[in-house]
Amino acid sequence: MIGLIVFLVLWGLVVGALARLALPGPDPMGILPTIGLGLAGSFLGGLVAGLPWARSAGFVFSLIGAIVVLYLYRRFVQHRPLTRG
Repeated sequence: MIGLIVFLVLWGLVVGALARLALPGPDPMGILPTIGLGLAGSFLGGLVAGLPWARSAGFVFSLIGAIVVLYLYRRFVQHRPLTRG
């Protein structure tokens, strides 16, 4: 059980950090919101991959899901566009 929790924390951290690197602009979030972003993106990626193809998300779908979650967070919670222009 402890191994699963450690894996999920590391997975969320890596996926969330890469999603934050993929989108330009500053994000004033710490390590816990980054982990949450990665886990939410993995969940969304799992839904997208699981419905049509009946498979697990994998790294690519998790990253794409985290990027979408981050974009939606910036757009609707922070009320700012993706770029400054």
